[in-house]
Amino acid sequence: MRISARADYAVRAVLELAVRHGDDTPVKAETISAAQDIPHKFLEGILGDLRRGGIVGSRRGGGGGYRLAREPGSITVADVIRAVDGPIVSVRGERPTGLTYTGSAQPLLPLWIALRANVRRILEGVTVADIAADALPEPVRLLAAEPAAWENP
Repeated sequence: MRISARADYAVRAVLELAVRHGDDTPVKAETISAAQDIPHKFLEGILGDLRRGGIVGSRRGGGGGYRLAREPGSITVADVIRAVDGPIVSVRGERPTGLTYTGSAQPLLPLWIALRANVRRILEGVTVADIAADALPEPVRLLAAEPAAWENP
């Protein structure tokens, strides 16, 4: 699985809005861009996708900007990634459940399904509020604490 720059930037932009969530003032794209070192033009497209996905809301004008459309605790990392990139795990651009294999390749399908289930378990189990509070769920912290997790094979 690969996390695209678009997904990484989207999660960072939503996180920036989450840490400012309590003050209820819209945040300008320029502010998010500068705070997270995200190219402004690229960010504008991402924010549009997040708005269409119901993750952020926007207001035009001098006092306008972006804010979260929902509470940070109700927005998962999976929600954000799906809003900008579509399905979390795909094989050749297709969802694993839409694939069929024959012959010796038949055991691949349950492998891809298991991979998708594992990735979804992690990304659907972490909310923007968890990250903003630096309080990742214990299973995620334990996985990240494994020395092998930090090694590149």
